[in-house]
Amino acid sequence: MARKKVVFVIVEGPSDDAALGVILNRLFDKSKVHIEIIHGDITTDLNIDPVDIASALGKIVKDYAESMHFSQVHFQQVIHLVDMDGAFIPNTSIVENPDADNPIYSLTEIQTARPEQMAKRNEHKQRVLNRISKLKKVWASIPYQVYYMSCNLDHVLHGKLNSSDEEKENDAYSFAKKYKDDIDGFLAFISDSDFSRMEGYSDSWAFIKKDHHSLERFTNFGLCFSNIRKERAEQETIQKSE
Repeated sequence: MARKKVVFVIVEGPSDDAALGVILNRLFDKSKVHIEIIHGDITTDLNIDPVDIASALGKIVKDYAESMHFSQVHFQQVIHLVDMDGAFIPNTSIVENPDADNPIYSLTEIQTARPEQMAKRNEHKQRVLNRISKLKKVWASIPYQVYYMSCNLDHVLHGKLNSSDEEKENDAYSFAKKYKDDIDGFLAFISDSDFSRMEGYSDSWAFIKKDHHSLERFTNFGLCFSNIRKERAEQETIQKSE
């Protein structure tokens, strides 16, 4: 029997895996899903020049492949989930607040004790996102697409901004519990909600980069499942007609 190909999913933190890991395994049940937690935001890592981001992403996949004795042919695709974190808002919407040691996000502004540092972070993140949103392959030949959560994963999945680590963990487990046995419910949530950007991959990225959209509640992650959803609908039609 042929070995299942790997769907390699890059996420920022453990709560991303807790919320989505089981669901993704069920959706890509014909493949082997590997969730790679990188413990941070690669799009704001100042040690990685934006021109080198494709190589950095390729190295993440390659390191895993080497540990498993895999080559490129063992991979089906790379799915990368990123938080927008207000990266594309104008600098005038970065507001100084001496008490905000950690950034405080709202739908219209970012409050921070270090506004100049935040503006630099956003500029770097913009350059990286502009590159990876056009990237088609990593490690020479593996199909790659990046999907956004805006303002972040907790905002999209739970409607919350500025969650504590404890809230993130609790909400992630609640989300997984709600949808692990309701895959069609998850697909409807991520694809059909008011915040779902389903107008096509390039257009969804053009949208999120405008105005204050990168602070607002939006995701294009539903596009990742368009074909799966069609297949599930077709199977259901066949089963009903039998």
